[in-house]
Amino acid sequence: MYRSWLIVFGTTLLLWTIVGQLNHYLAPCGAFLSVGGLLVTFAALHLNLRNGLTATILIALAVDAIEPVPQFDRHLFYGPHVLLFTIAHVIVFHLRTRFPGDETLFGVVTALLANLGLFLGLSFIYIEIGGHPAAGAAWLRLFADLGWSQLFILCVAPWFLALQQQALMLGRVNLAEESPRFF
Repeated sequence: MYRSWLIVFGTTLLLWTIVGQLNHYLAPCGAFLSVGGLLVTFAALHLNLRNGLTATILIALAVDAIEPVPQFDRHLFYGPHVLLFTIAHVIVFHLRTRFPGDETLFGVVTALLANLGLFLGLSFIYIEIGGHPAAGAAWLRLFADLGWSQLFILCVAPWFLALQQQALMLGRVNLAEESPRFF
């Protein structure tokens, strides 16, 4: 069913917009929330591979459209979010059969672990490969941002996962038919 990726993309875009506004208000404090793991989790846990990847890639493209582009040795690196979100989605998708994916606690833990991996991957791309002049100081600030981001995900993930599930129910998408297939 093609409505599933559109509904998941819409609700994920809503969360990303809310987090963008929060980051705008947190900027004077020098804080930043990163919720990439939460943006990937529901699609990877509940949708088939084609629909889930479609939703994940579209949200990653939206994030990449706003984020600054890192430059490596006079070459621009476009699409780091698309690359890392796709990798995270595929990993979670292939591991989901080994765990109770319908439980909220598992969704929250998955979002936290995926966010940790995405945060470290993006930080490595922007700081180490990008040649940040004060990499040591930047890593300390980033670990503080990671802590706040993980705490935020811990608080918001149950609500957001339930929102996506309810949105799919309102859109008359049957998750039981959506989940087991690969394509």
